[in-house]
Amino acid sequence: MTTAATVTATPGATARRLWIRSRGLLLALLLLVISGLVLAALQSGEQHGRLDPRSADRTGSRALAQLLSAHGVTTRVATTVEEAAAAAGPHTTLLVTDPDVLTADQLTALSAATAHTPGRTVLLAPGPASLQLFAPGVQADPAVPNAPRRPGCSLPAALSAGDALLGGLRYETSAPGADHCYPGGGLPTLLRLPAPGEDRDTVLLGSPDFLYNFHLAEQGNASLALQLLGAHKHLVWYLPSVSDPSSAQDNQPGLLDLIPSGWNWALLQLAIAAACAALWRARRLGPLVPERLPVTVPAAETTEGHARLYEQAHARDRASAVLRSAARGRLAPLIGVPPTHAHTPDILLPAIQAHLTTATTPAADLHTLLFGPAPADDKALVHLADQLDAFEDSIVSQERHAPREHPDR
Repeated sequence: MTTAATVTATPGATARRLWIRSRGLLLALLLLVISGLVLAALQSGEQHGRLDPRSADRTGSRALAQLLSAHGVTTRVATTVEEAAAAAGPHTTLLVTDPDVLTADQLTALSAATAHTPGRTVLLAPGPASLQLFAPGVQADPAVPNAPRRPGCSLPAALSAGDALLGGLRYETSAPGADHCYPGGGLPTLLRLPAPGEDRDTVLLGSPDFLYNFHLAEQGNASLALQLLGAHKHLVWYLPSVSDPSSAQDNQPGLLDLIPSGWNWALLQLAIAAACAALWRARRLGPLVPERLPVTVPAAETTEGHARLYEQAHARDRASAVLRSAARGRLAPLIGVPPTHAHTPDILLPAIQAHLTTATTPAADLHTLLFGPAPADDKALVHLADQLDAFEDSIVSQERHAPREHPDR
């Protein structure tokens, strides 16, 4: 007598088990989300835009924009090169807050827009790329710390402002008529370059710190900023933006282009080594080995489980093939056909026809019954099972009642 061990997992137990397994991960994710929200809330009011004339933050420049407005200077904020170039008309000051992030095409467009118009261009901490277009012949030297510095030049704006917070990059040039102001380490941190024969100039500032809201009221920062940016009635304040369509560079290297050539061969060798290790440690699949089950499952339950799996998968072809194969396997010994030929129609069907002594079944019907196509629906599958049972019962009954020959005594 066998006993079937059946364990039924209720939905409540399954949910409880899932919660116990995943609660640590969920708690960690919750803490991560809460930490991110707290940091975002704490930092949300710190910076809205460095050197943005609309920002009242410490590193914004709203105070300077209001001071310029009080002196009759209109400030227009531009975030694209096209907008800045279009607004940089005659008698206009163009302020470029971060020229080193611009592409060569953007710098060329700005230089072309301001090259032959009266006005002023102010560049904050320009590097070699922007100096080549806006200030040819000027060399940028290493930066020095920001500190209050004396003018050290005859530029009226610097003399009027007096000491101011300057520093950062320093500039060196031999251009005639240039104003070298606020020196640090012997080189100027403010350089003014007048254009020969034209009513325009270019101002290079090594550091923008004196334009910030929290530094504007110190020393002569406000006076210097007002005179440099308020020399004309219109100021174009250009804030480079990553959303600028012209910032997309052509022929940008891809990820694979950034990998050194030696790494490609190393990766190839590692891939070959990994493949060899996989072949070496791969599991060799041999013949199936019978394994003792932890519990004894009755055949009826196994059959019922297979039937339900076939039903869920709508595998009527597989179910009908199993039914027919089992029926042929049971019929073959009864009619004297070897098991090796039980599934050969040319051998099994004639033997069944010869064995039938009562009302014969047409060969076509026998072939359809034992080797036919898969049923079209579940009702046809049940009908096929009933036909196989009935046919097998008729063969067994006929075999049971057949007269037997007894040897002579």
